[in-house]
Amino acid sequence: MGGAEGTPADRGTAGGPGAEAAVTEPSSAEGLLDVLGVAALVLDADGRIVLWSPQAEELLGYTAEEALGRYAARLMVDEEHFERVLHLFERVMSSGDAWSGEFPVRHKDGTGRVLEFRNMRLLDDRGDYYALGLATDQAVLRKVERDLALSVRLVDQSPIGLAVLGPDLRYVGVNAALERIDGLSADQHKGRGVAEVLPFVDAEAVDEAMRGVLDTGVPVLDRQMVGRTAADPDTDHAWSVSLYRLEDVAGRVLGLAVSVVDVTDRYRAATEAERARHRLALVADASVRIGTTLDLEQTARELAGIAVPELADVAAVDLLDTVLEGRPGPVAADGPAVIRALAVAAAYPTVAVQAADPPGEPAHYGADRLVTRCVRTARPVMVAAVDDEALSCIARDRHAAELLARAGVHSYLAVPLIARGEVLGALDLKRARNPLPFTEDDVLLASELAARAAVCIDNARLFRRQRETALTLQRSLLPRTPRHLVGLEVASRYQPAGAGSEVGGDWFDIIPMDDGRTALVVGDVMGSGINSATTMGRLRTATQTLSRLSLEPAEVLRHLDEIIVDLEPSLATCVYAVYDPHRAQCCLGTAGHPPPVLIRAGDGPRLLDLPSGAPLGVGGVPFHDVTAALAPGDRLVFYTDGLVETRDQDIDTRLDRLLDLLRTPDPSLEHTCDRLLRELRHGGNHDDVALLVARVPD
Repeated sequence: MGGAEGTPADRGTAGGPGAEAAVTEPSSAEGLLDVLGVAALVLDADGRIVLWSPQAEELLGYTAEEALGRYAARLMVDEEHFERVLHLFERVMSSGDAWSGEFPVRHKDGTGRVLEFRNMRLLDDRGDYYALGLATDQAVLRKVERDLALSVRLVDQSPIGLAVLGPDLRYVGVNAALERIDGLSADQHKGRGVAEVLPFVDAEAVDEAMRGVLDTGVPVLDRQMVGRTAADPDTDHAWSVSLYRLEDVAGRVLGLAVSVVDVTDRYRAATEAERARHRLALVADASVRIGTTLDLEQTARELAGIAVPELADVAAVDLLDTVLEGRPGPVAADGPAVIRALAVAAAYPTVAVQAADPPGEPAHYGADRLVTRCVRTARPVMVAAVDDEALSCIARDRHAAELLARAGVHSYLAVPLIARGEVLGALDLKRARNPLPFTEDDVLLASELAARAAVCIDNARLFRRQRETALTLQRSLLPRTPRHLVGLEVASRYQPAGAGSEVGGDWFDIIPMDDGRTALVVGDVMGSGINSATTMGRLRTATQTLSRLSLEPAEVLRHLDEIIVDLEPSLATCVYAVYDPHRAQCCLGTAGHPPPVLIRAGDGPRLLDLPSGAPLGVGGVPFHDVTAALAPGDRLVFYTDGLVETRDQDIDTRLDRLLDLLRTPDPSLEHTCDRLLRELRHGGNHDDVALLVARVPD
């Protein structure tokens, strides 16, 4: 404020017209300058307004056209303050000393308000003096100051740095705050460009932004810059930079006004928050992606896939061989360990993969190996900067160490996989193309991933043991095809569910009877696991016993229904058929089981229309049997629902597919079994299947 027309009150002076005027807060402030609504105005030596920022118009109501060329005091200050304004203006303009304080001003609408001012003298490249005034509403400023008091980070922020650059984008003048920020005096700034003053920042981007403001007049507000200055050349800092075009009364472009606020603390906090957000996102992603199946190798691959490339360039999941053998226990304090790699993943093709132990193969790890130390101590092992000695403790042999060195591995981390108090193995991580060494933050993140994955891996390991036990029991209970059957040829198959699913209770049986007849049985105990396999074995034994009594199929099913009530699981489906070669007929009964397929010689296949009955274990439901004549060449196909049921197709479509396949003749019943399994099954099937094909020889 200046000229023959005004006087600001000293800092701390109270009151003035409009001191209690309401303040309208910005609607969407994003930076400190936006919150303050800092207005910039420049006065010539006579006190006339030559530059007027958009914020000044917003703060005082006068447009640039209304303000430019007018005496600031006459425009903004009541007459009672003129003398003091003149004195302060002359003092600033004559001495060059900056002045700051608060005083009341007059808004265009006639209301008064108290503004906080910072005034300083500027010298342009022609030697003319100007007074630069920065003003903000006192109420807004006080609110911001109260808010700043709540945050240590904001309290510690540096003062605003200010500069004026000419049209050639060379410094004309800077204030003391900017001198401190840049580590250069005002004289060292003058006449130089940004690239000369700040060689460690992206000067090209700054220059482009400045030229844009110079050409368009549109200010750039709160643009973040990161770099280093001579004041602290070894540390990155962040600044909020705002750019304004300066114009004289005639609209001639004089240059740029630049304000700089140090926001390093905020930048670092935001960077750390982003890292934390990324870590949380990675952990959340791991919770979804790891353990999607109960397949041990798949779970290990999922863990390695999460770690690469977010955490490492190369990742391996290693398990102790004793754990896989079902004999978990601590590794000897000074002894080796036998470890088996389950998965290896790399972010890009690299010879470092060749240095890893082949998945599935046991490897003897010496006591000096870092992975051995990790599983022995149950603690992470980190080598931030890998040297030749460290490589020899990471690699399995000298050749592997050479491969890792050639791949550029420079940092290493191993974290233990611990579940239910047992060390299962380790997650092995290496960085090569990623230039950053592993840090303690990486250790925490890797440990969190390993902890979550270890439970899934242990579940998969325990499931595999249970599944193998159930499968062994299941196979031991299934029959071998009898060598001699009267008037009948048979072929059979049993195929367990995919590796990630429990073994079910599917079974089949071929029972020669004393009178030359043959009983054919296919059943499916509902549920899975050892209990289902055990129930299946007991039902099979009961069926064999009942078949010796020469009962009709409906009677056999009735007795089985009574027996299964006391078993767990207590539901099963079954089809029981008795072929009589002397009468050339087959009597069949079913308990909730998929219908068999009859293929007559010279005719197409069809599903037998049998009374479906209720599953065994429901109780109180009568069973019925049906007799079908069989001629030489006729075939019967019995199966469990695992052959025809899928999650993506309805049962009718699958049964039609079965009939289509059976329309094609095969050279043998064995070929028929193999072709049906090959065409109707895939690796991800979640259910067992039992298949039995019988044929009356020609």
